[in-house]
Amino acid sequence: MKSVQIQNADMAWPIAANILLPSGFDESRVYPTIVSVHPFGSCKEQTSGNVYGKALAEAGFVVIAYDASYQGESGGVPRWIESPTQRVEDVSHVIDYAVTLPYVDADRIGIIGVCGGGAYAINATLTEKRIKAVVGITPVNLGRLFREGFSGYNPLGTLEAMAAQRTKEARGVELQVNELLPPSVETARANGLTDRDVLEATDYYKTPHGQKPGGWTRMLFSHAQKTLSWDAFAFAETLLTQPVMVVVGEKVGAFGAYRDGTEIYGRATASKDRQIVSLENSSHYDLYDKPEAVDPALEKLVPFLKAHLGNSASA
Repeated sequence: MKSVQIQNADMAWPIAANILLPSGFDESRVYPTIVSVHPFGSCKEQTSGNVYGKALAEAGFVVIAYDASYQGESGGVPRWIESPTQRVEDVSHVIDYAVTLPYVDADRIGIIGVCGGGAYAINATLTEKRIKAVVGITPVNLGRLFREGFSGYNPLGTLEAMAAQRTKEARGVELQVNELLPPSVETARANGLTDRDVLEATDYYKTPHGQKPGGWTRMLFSHAQKTLSWDAFAFAETLLTQPVMVVVGEKVGAFGAYRDGTEIYGRATASKDRQIVSLENSSHYDLYDKPEAVDPALEKLVPFLKAHLGNSASA
C-alpha cells in the first residue's frame, strides 16, 4: 500500500488516498482498478479500505481508497462538511488521478462503496461513464435518511434551524459540529436507544472494534442543508446503464439500507446487468467487517467485477 495526495488542476484542495496493489504487482502492466468510497462519517482506513479494498487488491485489482473532502486526511475547510455534491465530485477527481497512473487501465475502472458511500458510488455512476461497473454494499441514500430519521421527520424545521445556525456562525458564533453517535453502547442504551443500526454503529465507530483516527462520525450542522434536497437515485431508470450489484442484509435497522438497496435494484432497469445479493442473517454493520457477512458478499461481488472489468493485468 502507498499513500498519496491527489491534486488535480481544478481542485481547491488535495484528497488523501491509499493505493492498494495486487500481489506480484508489476508496474509495467495495466490493471483493472476499483475506486473505494467510505461510509458517511467514516474514513479510508475503515471498511472501504481495510476490508473491501484489501480483499479486492488480493483478488488482483488496483484499489484506490480515499478520504472525502472536508474529512479524514483530505483537505477542505471548515471540517466535517457532508456535501453530497462534493462527495460525488470527489469520485471524478480520484478517477482523473487514476487515469494518469501507467498501471491503471482507463477502460477497466469500477467503483465500490459502503453505506452512504454505496449510494454515492451509485450516484456517481449515473453520470461518470468512465465507471464500467458499480457495487453498493448496504447502500444508504443520505438524502432520504436526512429527510426522514435524521431530521426527526421534520425536514423543513431542520432546514430552518440550519439556516439560523449558519447566520449565527457567519456573525462569529462557534461552529456547531454534531456528533452523529452516542459515546458508547452503554450510553445509548441508558438513553433508551434500542435500534440495531444505532447500537451496532456505536460499537463499530466508538470502540477498538472499528475505530480509526480519521473516522470522526461528526457533521457540521449548518452546512448540511443541501443534503435534504439530494436524492442518490434520481434519474437512475435512465442514466444507470452500467452493470450494478447491490449487497444488503435482511436484518434491518433505522438507517434503511435494505430499503434503499432494494429500491435502486428495482429502479436500475437500464443497467446492462443488475444483481442483488440479499443476506438473510446479516445486518448493515455486519457487512462492514464481520466475516460471516463480508465473505459471502465478496463471493458474489469479486466475480461480478471480474466479469465486467477483466480478471487479470495486461501488458
